[in-house]
Amino acid sequence: MTTEAVPDSALRASIAARFERLPLSRWHVTVRLVVGAVTFFEAFDQLLIAYALPELRGEWHLSTSATTLLLTVGSVGMLVGALLSGRIADRVGRVRVIALCVAVSSVANLALALSPSLEVFMALRFVQGLAIGGEVPVAATFIAEITRSHRRGRFVLLYELVFPAGLTVGALAAAWLVPLLGWRWMYGLAALPGVLAFVVHRMVPESPRWLADRGRTAEAAAVMTRIETAVERATRAPLPPVPSPSPTAVPGGPADAPASGLRGLFSGRYRRRILVVGALWFTGYFVNYGITSWLPTIYQNRYDLPLSDALLYSTVTSCAGLLGCLVAALTVDRAGRRRVITGCLGGSAAVLVALACFGADTPLRVLAWTSLAAVFFFGSNICLYLYTPELFPTRMRALGSSVGGALNRLGVILGPIVVGAVYAGGSIEAVFLTLGAVSLAGAVVAGVGAEETAGRRLEEVSP
Repeated sequence: MTTEAVPDSALRASIAARFERLPLSRWHVTVRLVVGAVTFFEAFDQLLIAYALPELRGEWHLSTSATTLLLTVGSVGMLVGALLSGRIADRVGRVRVIALCVAVSSVANLALALSPSLEVFMALRFVQGLAIGGEVPVAATFIAEITRSHRRGRFVLLYELVFPAGLTVGALAAAWLVPLLGWRWMYGLAALPGVLAFVVHRMVPESPRWLADRGRTAEAAAVMTRIETAVERATRAPLPPVPSPSPTAVPGGPADAPASGLRGLFSGRYRRRILVVGALWFTGYFVNYGITSWLPTIYQNRYDLPLSDALLYSTVTSCAGLLGCLVAALTVDRAGRRRVITGCLGGSAAVLVALACFGADTPLRVLAWTSLAAVFFFGSNICLYLYTPELFPTRMRALGSSVGGALNRLGVILGPIVVGAVYAGGSIEAVFLTLGAVSLAGAVVAGVGAEETAGRRLEEVSP
């Protein structure tokens, strides 16, 4: 059998060793910015429907059920896209999937701007969701694979900040564009970032770790050499010598090749990991969207605040969450993934239970307590984009990340539904107590089941 057919364990170990000795350079930052721009605009696209909806309801005379379906179909598309993209990225490459997703999202946005009817719009929303849900976990996987273990957490999480930043900029831009130009122009302008598909294809190399794992040894070595040349040129200094690699993969032919795909993901050590990280994705985003989607309504209905004040209070809570993301990015390497995730979910649980018991009698108290809770659960959630790719080997790393992304979407869908059902019972305290209990469940899972990955090579975590 040729070397193109059988992955070379020695080469895989060599690629890892060569990455480990690369200093952080302009090359790393450039690649992070290019891929980050894609993620930024995918986040931007995700929020557009919220600002188009008021005009859509009037133009197409939407009922409440049709409005709910219109909102949900995008989340369902993201769930399906997350599940599909990981498997595809593990087979055809990370960069191809990232470029394809931004291209599909761009075309979908242009088609959405020209939609003649609700039915067409909903179908296109599903396609747009496929692209958004598919890009985010694969991009996180790629960034993890091109980063050395030293301070990997800070590097990856500073990249991941582009997603909440994209949501924020999307909200501000849409709030200005829709009243000025209308919802169709907003989607039309959102199609322009499709040019990033060509930028990604031209400027971003495929992951050498993935190439080596697929047995494409010559390509892996050539790409790694180009990266080393670019880093050496950027730092203007010779690179440190390559340490002697320690092969961690099991050599041999197909008969003793380890399982991959869903079978591999739910076997051996990886079964526990996917169950733990899946529970963390679900609980974290259940709490996140359970709170953020209902806060404006709670402020209006419970405390009789005008809509402008309700939206302002909710925005403050989201901005507090961005602070939590930044704190997590700056501390996750020193404190460790397990401690940060457990502490953040535990802190979120404590704050929400305290709010349910002592603090829900005025809107300002709700604002203060939910903003503090957001610091915690935003910090936990952003860490999962770093932690999940670290837990799985190259052959199924994107798939593991995409399963996490799918459970993220499940939490996004079910969180607001459950909170709505509890809130319909008339008890605001029960809402926060429910969310606190879910957050506590996530903290227990992290504390008991999470493995520490800080400072360890990817090949060491998943040999």
